[in-house]
Amino acid sequence: MGVINPGQGALPHAHPGIEQVCYLLEGTAHVEVGDDSFDMGPGDCCYFPADTKHIFLVTGEMPAKLLVIYTPPYEENPDRVIR
Repeated sequence: MGVINPGQGALPHAHPGIEQVCYLLEGTAHVEVGDDSFDMGPGDCCYFPADTKHIFLVTGEMPAKLLVIYTPPYEENPDRVIR
């Protein structure tokens, strides 16, 4: 589980060969993936296909808590990200 403060998140990037799902537990966020963009609230889920650039930005005044799932497993290594 991760906690991200308001105004923070992930700038445009992609994970080579790695799919990602984010389930928002608390807070609000804005997401962009490919040509789609949408806002998320608690209980919402988003999917980032492998090799697809995406953005995740926390909105609102409180930190966001989210569950992030990668397949195959990924250790948040900056060397494995495409910007």
